[in-house]
Amino acid sequence: MEQQGKRNAWVNGTLIVLNILYFLYLETAGTSEDTLFMLRHGAMYTPLIVQKGQYYRLLTSMFMHFGIHHIANNMLVLFILGDKMERALGSIKYMMFYLLCGIGANIISMILGMGDSVQAVSAGASGAIFGVIGGLLYVVAVNHGRLEDINIRQLVIMILFSLYFGLTNVDIDNMAHLGGLAAGFIIAMILYRKPLENANPKIRERIGRYDNER
Repeated sequence: MEQQGKRNAWVNGTLIVLNILYFLYLETAGTSEDTLFMLRHGAMYTPLIVQKGQYYRLLTSMFMHFGIHHIANNMLVLFILGDKMERALGSIKYMMFYLLCGIGANIISMILGMGDSVQAVSAGASGAIFGVIGGLLYVVAVNHGRLEDINIRQLVIMILFSLYFGLTNVDIDNMAHLGGLAAGFIIAMILYRKPLENANPKIRERIGRYDNER
């Protein structure tokens, strides 16, 4: 059987390419740093979603970024961590996982921000990326604290640093980050299945006997 670490993470690569292509389109058609332009092209804006039923924004905003630094930072983290999560889940499950995390993060952010006097226009893959981090936290934890070359200590430090950076920057949607983190952990609990080689030896022995008897 192909080893988990050798699987080709083609879904994660495709997601990165889609983000880059849409960013290039936005820069060609206008500028990704123009809030109104981004709003016209699918960015998150709660009044339009709730009052006008423009639910597609929960998805399209995941592939939009405000400026080169925004997309560069997000795609770098997605490239490093997303491949690992895809190899852990498998490609089809990872695609479901990523989209559910991103949409879930946007919904949580929207609900928690409805009472704000000023509604912000937001976009970015960071909600889904925090979902990947939350999912990896669960996967690493159930695999004795390590998955490939990453351990639980590294993940916790990354989470704390990322949340601190978000809390000290007024332009970051912290509710989407926290929502993605929680969604990723919960969805990973549902979708992830621990590899047989990492299971308890007694369980492996029982499965082996069952397979031999069939």
